[in-house]
Parts: sequence; C-alpha cells; structure tokens
Amino acid sequence: MKAMGKCRFCDAPLSETFVDLGMMPLSNSFVPPERCLAPDMTLPLHALVCEACWLVQIPEFESPENIFSDYLYFSSYSDLWLKHSAAYCQQMIERFGIGQASMVVEIASNDGYLLKNFVHRGIPALGIEPAANVAEVARSQGVPTEILFFGVDTARSLSANGISADLMTANNVLAHVPDINDFVAGFRILLKPEGVATFEFPSLERLISERQFDTIYHEHFSYLSLLVVSRIFQAHGLRVFDIESLPTHGGSLRVYVCRNEARHAPTARVDQQFRTELDAGLERIGTYRAFARSVVEAKIDLLSFFVNAHRAGKRVVGYGAPAKANTLLNFCGIGPELLEFTVDRSPHKQGRLMPGSRIPIRAPDKIFEVRPDYVLILPWNLQSEIVQSLAGIREWGGRFVVPIPSARILP
Repeated sequence: MKAMGKCRFCDAPLSETFVDLGMMPLSNSFVPPERCLAPDMTLPLHALVCEACWLVQIPEFESPENIFSDYLYFSSYSDLWLKHSAAYCQQMIERFGIGQASMVVEIASNDGYLLKNFVHRGIPALGIEPAANVAEVARSQGVPTEILFFGVDTARSLSANGISADLMTANNVLAHVPDINDFVAGFRILLKPEGVATFEFPSLERLISERQFDTIYHEHFSYLSLLVVSRIFQAHGLRVFDIESLPTHGGSLRVYVCRNEARHAPTARVDQQFRTELDAGLERIGTYRAFARSVVEAKIDLLSFFVNAHRAGKRVVGYGAPAKANTLLNFCGIGPELLEFTVDRSPHKQGRLMPGSRIPIRAPDKIFEVRPDYVLILPWNLQSEIVQSLAGIREWGGRFVVPIPSARILP
C-alpha cells in the first residue's frame, strides 16, 4: 500500500486505514445565522493506524491555533463533569498530600472548572489554556490562567519563572495535540522529582468495541490506549505507575505518570490494562480493519430509525450539540429535514447552526414547547444525566433515542 504520511510519534510510514469518514467541517465550527448560506470549510476525516507503534491518528490538516484559539466548548455546562472534577481534586489531595505548599498545573484548563476546586482551598494553581475566550472566563473566577499552547518551550519558560509542579493534570487534551512528542516532553521539565501527572483520555479499546466512531473528529489528532501512551511516556523519561478506568466520555482511562527515577511504585492495575488491550486485539491489524465495517452498520441502524420515524409522521429533535454530534450527523447525512433542531445548555451555541448539517441549536426549553415524539441524545456519554433532566417528556409519550453503538429507543 502507498504510505499516507508518517506516524506523529514514531515516524513510521502510515498505510493502514482505521476508518474513512469522508469530508467533514471542523466539529466545533458552529455557524452563526448570518452565515447560514456560506459554505463550510471541509477537510478529510481519515483515521490511520501505525503498524509499528499502533497509534491511531488523523493527519494534521488544520493547525491547533485555528482550531482552539477561539473555542466554543466550556466544561462547566455538564453537571456530571463538574462532579467528576471535584471528586478528582479531593482524591489527589488525599492520595498525594496536595496542600497549600503545593503547586498544581492544569494543561488545557478550559474555563477553570477543575482548578477552582484547588483555588477555593487555598492551594496554588495555574491553568494553561490556548483559547483566549475560555481562559478569560477562568480568570474571572479567580483561577490564574496563562493563554498558551503547552510544549517544551512553554515548560522551560514556566520553569525559568519558578513554576515547578507537584501535580499536573491533563484531561482530554493528549489526543488534541499534533506534536505529541513535544507536548509530553514538557511534563518532565515542569514536574518536580517526585511530582505526579495524570492524563485522562477516551479509551481506544472502548471506542472500537462500542463503535464510538463519532468521537473521531479533527480536534482529536490521536486515539489512545495504554499500550501506546506508555511507549510515548517512556520515550520522554516518564513512566506509568497506576491507571483507572472511568465512565466519562463513553469510557476513559486515567493514567498516573511520574519521572522514571521517582519512587512511585507501579500497581497491578497497569499490567491488568495491558492484558485487556492485548486480549482486545489492539496489536492485531485485523481489529482495525474490522472497525470500518462496523461503522457502516451503525450508520445504517441510525438511518433506519430516522426513515421509519419520518414515514410514521413522528417529530424528532436532538439534545446536545457536542463535537461528536457533527461527525455523527454529517457522516450519516442527517439534516433538519429529519432532525428538526437540537438544544444545548451552552448559551455560546444557542442560536447557531451545526456545521455541515445546518441543524439549528436552541435552548433546552424548546423541547417542552414543541413536545416531540423522540429526543435523540447526541452526547450519549451523558445519557443518565440527560434522561433525568428531561424526564418530563414522558408526560406526552416522548421517548429517548441513543445512536451509539447502534440506534435504539430507550424503554
């Protein structure tokens, strides 16, 4: 096969397709109404797998500066995510003795949703966030935030200014960096000798087993497993000493990382996760080739639901406007003729249109105004939170639908 670029970690030639989702707009490029007739910029969304190190990745068609410098994702609009973050902070304080003499640094700190839990306890903290509009929200809440992309140069600059971290946290950002080697190398520079860094990222094993193809979009340059990230950390003088499986984002991993020479002892959970991933076939090319076929089945299932609902005269609306929804809707060819509108709690998205599909985004109370027959839960990873908050739709016989791993109507 002809090589389609080189691996962003190990530089090996890439020739194996993981899944080709066609031409897609940037998934967070929500369209203001005055641009409703303007064309979207579309880019190939073609994920490849490296047969040398097994990193699943998409090429860098768009720069991080253009994707993240003015961003419409604000972490504080999910109650479950806020609870998850508060629990994390308490866990880190108790396990590693993080206190007022410590320094906590979060990479991709968004609107301060996590660091405020440390700041309110008087624990020194610093956020690193490239999106200026989001960083300003964090600053307004008293969370010190630098508007920067993180890497070796940023880490050296912070270190020269006296910043040295007892705890570094990087939630759902490792997948977002095209230069993964430069990004990871910065952690060793900024960590204290016995410091700890935690990384959370969606599990590639869960993505494959549950057909979570909608989590593939241009903002996610890489799709990660413990097998892969452990190799990346090792290449930069870091090692994984513990791991947790989390329910967030449809199934995530939290890895605990330290310098190679640090005293943190490895736990049995690390070897257990290695075995899980090997048993799932993450180092067999057939596993990756089969995924693309399963994605087609998921598309057919969702389209069948919409065709049947449309022919039966049923009204279908969406809940949520997450980035993953744009991959799902555009790949499946679903527009406002089938999904009238979707709603989102974020006022930054309300009044805009979904890129590509041009489905309108409204405030959540619109659902109770139109009383649809079905509500499609687009952020399916928050299914329990959404079903609870919209329980009132059952009063008129409304029902919930989830699209992943296959379209199904909830009882």
